[in-house]
Amino acid sequence: MSDEAVVQARTAEGGVGSPDRHAPAGVREAVARALEVAPEELDDDRDLFELGLDSLVLMSLVGGWRRQGIEVTFQDLTNSPTLRDWTTLLTQTRDGEAAAAAPRTPPTPSVPHTATGAEAGSFPLATMQHAYWIGRQDGQPLGGVAAHFYVELDGHDVDPARLDTALRALVLRHGMLRAVFDEDGGQRLGAAGAPLTVHDLRELTPVEAESELSRLRERNTHAHPDVSAGDVFRAGLCLLPEGGTRLQIDLDMMAGDALSLRVLLADLRRFYECPDDPPRELALDYRRYLAEHAVRRRTERERAAAWWRERLPELPRAPRLPTTVDPLTPVGADDAALTHSRRLHHWLGPADKAALVGAARRHGLTPAAALATAFAEVIAAWSDSRRFLLNLPLFDRELSVPDAAQLVGDFSSSVLLDADMSAPLPFSRQARGLQERLREGISHGAYGGVEVLRDLARAEGTPVLAPVVYTSAIGLGEIFEQDVQKSFGRPSWIISQGPQVYLDAQVTELDGGLLLNWDVRDGVLEAEVPDAAFDAYRRLVTRLVTDPGAWDRPVDGLLAPDVLPRRAVAALPATPVPDRALHTRFFRLAETAPERTAVVRTTSDTLTYGELAHRARQIAALLGDHGVREGDTVAVTLPKGADQITAVLGVLAAGAAYAPVGVEQPAVRRRRIHSVARAAAVLTDRDHAHLCATASEAPVLLLEDASGSRPAPVVRPDPALPAYVLFTSGSTGLPKGVEVSHRAVVNTVEAMAEQLGLGPEDRTLAISALDFDLATWDIFTPLSLGGQVVAVGQEHRRDAHHWARLVRTHAVTLVQCVPAL
Repeated sequence: MSDEAVVQARTAEGGVGSPDRHAPAGVREAVARALEVAPEELDDDRDLFELGLDSLVLMSLVGGWRRQGIEVTFQDLTNSPTLRDWTTLLTQTRDGEAAAAAPRTPPTPSVPHTATGAEAGSFPLATMQHAYWIGRQDGQPLGGVAAHFYVELDGHDVDPARLDTALRALVLRHGMLRAVFDEDGGQRLGAAGAPLTVHDLRELTPVEAESELSRLRERNTHAHPDVSAGDVFRAGLCLLPEGGTRLQIDLDMMAGDALSLRVLLADLRRFYECPDDPPRELALDYRRYLAEHAVRRRTERERAAAWWRERLPELPRAPRLPTTVDPLTPVGADDAALTHSRRLHHWLGPADKAALVGAARRHGLTPAAALATAFAEVIAAWSDSRRFLLNLPLFDRELSVPDAAQLVGDFSSSVLLDADMSAPLPFSRQARGLQERLREGISHGAYGGVEVLRDLARAEGTPVLAPVVYTSAIGLGEIFEQDVQKSFGRPSWIISQGPQVYLDAQVTELDGGLLLNWDVRDGVLEAEVPDAAFDAYRRLVTRLVTDPGAWDRPVDGLLAPDVLPRRAVAALPATPVPDRALHTRFFRLAETAPERTAVVRTTSDTLTYGELAHRARQIAALLGDHGVREGDTVAVTLPKGADQITAVLGVLAAGAAYAPVGVEQPAVRRRRIHSVARAAAVLTDRDHAHLCATASEAPVLLLEDASGSRPAPVVRPDPALPAYVLFTSGSTGLPKGVEVSHRAVVNTVEAMAEQLGLGPEDRTLAISALDFDLATWDIFTPLSLGGQVVAVGQEHRRDAHHWARLVRTHAVTLVQCVPAL
């Protein structure tokens, strides 16, 4: 039985589900069952965390009681974790609900389950799946990396044919092992393939075999499989001399979380060893679980969202460690220096584990909180601030749901932990404070860390990451159970990668002890920092195991004297967050200096700020007359030149976002972009209207028709709203929309202007296509400063000799383009 199933059994029927579950004896029996002690051994006033209660068991108890209609929360129980107070709380809650005229919470509606439909149809991504899907794309901050687990098990005499049969049965049992993720952010179950590849190395020399094993390890560790083709689960078997074998397993996190890895390994062993006695058929699948989970958590999620949003202004940001690049640097899969990961690890044996757990409980701490505090102390030593956000994954699987423990899927969530290590407190007090904040965060975990980061990004107008991660799997049992190791071998290589993360620390149970891992992106952190920091972490944990006094004094001595002068150099200093729309300064300049030249046309005549603003406001009026409102999107299909600039200013003046669709785009791609963009209108000219007629159902409006409109007032939208939407090909070749907020692009424009010392005398050459980010800089940097834009016509967009003439003729001061141009 898996450990999730054990926890489920410990906290289910006969415990939280029994008829007298809220009577004193019923609560005592439920808690005793969960803690695996005799009921009479429980002291009514003893802190249950000191007796071994952990977050996993507590969440399962809460889930079971809530499924029985008792509105008790994680935080209710952590506030006073004694048997006496729990019994009082549950009894009062039960009595209050019994006295109510109607149930406080309506029963959870059942989501119909049809196996055939679930297999055939697409269903939405879970929150963490969506974060993985976005983050793995090239060009994302710290992107270009797949979220996946890769493990190697070294054993003997594993039979390839039996393994192949077992793997095929495994993939049929767990639909998510053949999941296909489409470009629209959906997922469906694909056809079962053949996941096993056999590498026969028996005839190679020892040196050759080792070289090939190293090559395979490096390739698989940094794999970036195509999840849109269903490449989410792969297995390899290396056949070695003298009967040796190496089983290689790669699981994409979009298809399964860490606990799913254990489920599939246990099921694989069962299919391999007992083909005539397979696991029983599951009555639940991942699709149905997600749908029902969303319904069950809806009210709780709304409350949690309100709680987090109240605290947004107070939250710190990620620790600023010594990095080689700004963590917001866009990264692609081909950038080996910034995508390469390696693992640092240290194993605490069973005796050391027992010593750590005992010491933690004597100080009123869970071992997970103690180790999280040790990690936070080390991060604080290398960070420029001793208060920061840590990203803590949660295993958010509802174990009280029948068969949920046996599913493969991504059930993970996350919580952001405000790690305030500012005060030089004794370690145990520091840990108790962190534990309290963590429990408070978990109690509002229905609104996850990914969603909180999105709220922060919307508020600041720029991406906000939490790239330092700490995961505790203490209490969840061992991923590599002894039966699995007997069949397939001992784990010889374990690593995980994740997008938008450069330090991922984990604590897992292994061979009766604890395995402390750091998976680090080497090229992102300064050389020698990961090793020095991990060594400090190892030494601190060792002190906690061997020195009882270490719990009673502040942590010190983590940094060697020569490290202090060069620790924590952040790539960029903090800057004020812009609070204006992209077009605000242009229209203000049009009022104060209407005669200044704004645009030099391709014909060398000019448009002044006043003329350009007048035409843009006419376009805004045309859009408004056809139903375009603030927050809408307008597709723009125009050739390069001054009309493009006028058009985007008109769209922005209407309060909408522009979505460029180039005149050179193939018809199929154009239709696809319009389908994804869902534009409220299409803005073009008479010469190109035919390109738009069949591409979109939205009204097609002509620039020429705006000339008779009365100029509309300029809308100044919320800076958090999108200013434009760009479409990239992504990894599938199909267009994907990326929304860029006003605040985000204003931040870039202002930063570049400050860095380069730009002013009203500067002129840019508008080389870049409108559907490329650089075009925004070409247009809005000078027009926000009183400068000028020198337009380049469509026919000259790749004519460098013509550009040179324009630079000389019009005294262009700034040219920005990619090397390919």
